[in-house]
Amino acid sequence: MKLLRHIPSWIRNKYFIAFAVFTSLMLFFDKNDFFTQRARTRELNNLEKSKHYYQSYNEALKKELQQLKNDPTTLEKYARENYLMKKDNEEVFVIPEEE
Repeated sequence: MKLLRHIPSWIRNKYFIAFAVFTSLMLFFDKNDFFTQRARTRELNNLEKSKHYYQSYNEALKKELQQLKNDPTTLEKYARENYLMKKDNEEVFVIPEEE
């Protein structure tokens, strides 16, 4: 009993003890504890950034596709650059780029 006298009364209060136990359970031992929530928030932010990147990439591809559908010179340029196509009276020389 002498030990309990040295502990301040506000710490011995049953409501304080219940609050401390509840808080520690929620912060450290729960399925959705504080650290898990922070990791999930970081993951969500990274996914939103990649979503924005892929949306802008998708828009650029849609514009390129629209140009390929509507402009025959763009289609010819794309076929020559990516598929090494040529006209009958031409020769194609591929020069590798130095890195």
